[in-house]
Amino acid sequence: MDTQTSDIKASALELIGNTPLVALDRLHPGPGRLLAKCEFMNPGASLKDRSSLYMLRRAREEGKLNPGGPVVELTSGNQGCGLAVVCAVLGHPLTITMPAGNSIQRAIHMEALGAQCVRVPQVDGIYGSVTNADVEAATAEALTLVDRLGAYYVNQLANESNSLAHYETTGPEIWRQTGGRVDGFVAVVGTGGSFAGTSKYLKECNPSVVTIVVEPSGSEPIRGEPITKPRHLLQGSGYGVVPPLLQPQYMDDTMAVTDEEAVEYKRLLGEKEGLFVGYTSGANAAAAVRLLRSGRLPPDAWVVTMLNDSGLKYTPTVMNYESNS
Repeated sequence: MDTQTSDIKASALELIGNTPLVALDRLHPGPGRLLAKCEFMNPGASLKDRSSLYMLRRAREEGKLNPGGPVVELTSGNQGCGLAVVCAVLGHPLTITMPAGNSIQRAIHMEALGAQCVRVPQVDGIYGSVTNADVEAATAEALTLVDRLGAYYVNQLANESNSLAHYETTGPEIWRQTGGRVDGFVAVVGTGGSFAGTSKYLKECNPSVVTIVVEPSGSEPIRGEPITKPRHLLQGSGYGVVPPLLQPQYMDDTMAVTDEEAVEYKRLLGEKEGLFVGYTSGANAAAAVRLLRSGRLPPDAWVVTMLNDSGLKYTPTVMNYESNS
C-alpha cells in the first residue's frame, strides 16, 4: 500500500481536533460575522476529547499511568465520554463518577465505549440541573474509587494539560482557519481549560482580541456576583466557584446568559443552521451575537465561539425545563 497517498486514520485518536469552523450567517446576518468551532464533530461528540487525549498522554509519558492501568475521573459527562474514547484505544479500564442530574445519554455513551459510569445521587440539584454540592458528592466518590482501585485520577479541574490541549490545538486551529482575523472569542466556562488555553494563544497572536467568559445568569462567580441561581441548564458549567485553571489575565470581560436565551439559540442553531447542539452551545451563540451587536467591536468584526457538544447528549424532556424551578 502506498502510505504517501492513503488517508486512513490509525485510530479514533487521530479523529480528535482539526474540527471545522462554520459561519453562522443565517442565525446572525450582521453586523460582523459569527464563526463557530464544530467541537461536536470530535469522536466523543464534544470539545473534551482534546483535553482527554492530552491529559492521558502526559500521564503515560510521566509514568503516572502505566500501560493497562485503571483510570478514574469525575465528570458532568463530556469529559467522561472523551476519556472513554481515549481509554478504549489505549487499553485502560475507566471508571467515571457523574452526578445523577447529568443527562443519562452521557452515561449510555460512556458505557457503550467500555467505561463504567457511577451515577452519584444529587444533594440539592434536580435532573437536568446540577449544583456544586452535587459535584462535590461525585468528587468524593471518585476519590474513594481511586484508593480502592489504585487508579490514576485525571483531575480535570486542576490538570494543566486540560488548558494546554487548547493552547496547542484549538487556538492555533482558529487562528489558521480565520487567516489570523479574530476580533473576539466567546466561551462558556466549565473547568476553564478551553477558555484559558484558547484565549492565551489568541492573545499572544493579537493582544487586541476581545475575550469573553460566558456564565449562567445567577451563577456568576467569575464576575464576582453572589450565587442566586445554582440550578440552571448549562450542564458542565456555572457551579458557583471560580475554576482553578482560569487565567484571568487572558479574559477581558464576562457575560451572563439566561436559560431562556440558551434554549432559544439552541433552537435557532437547529432551525436556521441545521446544527443540533447542546445548551452551552446555545449560550455561546447568544453571547457572541450580543457582543457583535454591542458596538464594542468594529461593524465588520469576526467573533469565534464554540459549539461544545451534540444535542444527542441531552434528554428531550429537559427541553421543557422551567428556569424558575
